[in-house]
Amino acid sequence: MADIDLPETLIQLERTAWAEQQAGALTVESAAAVQQAITEHAKAAKVSRYEVDRELKRRVRHPEPDPGA
Repeated sequence: MADIDLPETLIQLERTAWAEQQAGALTVESAAAVQQAITEHAKAAKVSRYEVDRELKRRVRHPEPDPGA
């Protein structure tokens, strides 16, 4: 799979929604905002919305360890 460029704004939206979900407080507004941003980014980047969603969740929910740490 090719690397998918994700803007920091999209990553931050997903981080917020994921934190809300973990706290049992995910709102419809937060979830909808992430999905809309995913769809818009996929369309603009001409990549699969599914691939953007999958890569975004991977980066936010399963980040790679910092090699400098």
